[in-house]
Amino acid sequence: MATKIDKDACREAYNLVRDDNSDVNWVIFKYDGHLIVPGSQGTAYEEFKDKCTDDCILFGFHRIITGDAMSKRAKFALITWIGESVTVLQRAKVSTDKSLVKEVVQNFAKEFVICDQQELGEEYIKQELEKTGGANYDAQLE
Repeated sequence: MATKIDKDACREAYNLVRDDNSDVNWVIFKYDGHLIVPGSQGTAYEEFKDKCTDDCILFGFHRIITGDAMSKRAKFALITWIGESVTVLQRAKVSTDKSLVKEVVQNFAKEFVICDQQELGEEYIKQELEKTGGANYDAQLE
């Protein structure tokens, strides 16, 4: 059976992360049978990392504040997590299912596909987002 997505519910969660007046910094889109639905959401990145277990696939959408002393801005990341214990058949569906998520999550600075807990570090994600552009006034101080 083909996977579907609950676009309305997922779009609502996506917009919550993008909203400058919201404290929510991340949301997870997960499988509920053959349907992708919004899952957990939160403010602390460590809470997201705890959801990335070896036996699951999930899609995370994150707001991370980047910038320098002169300019702070929100950047967004789309993270596809594939746990080590996920079967080959489940892994094969990820790219097709991710395209469904991208119908809702359309604005992000960088996309990540991560299978290793060590690559989930918040500093790594932040550094990669900082490379995606924008002025870096701190570079003048070096």
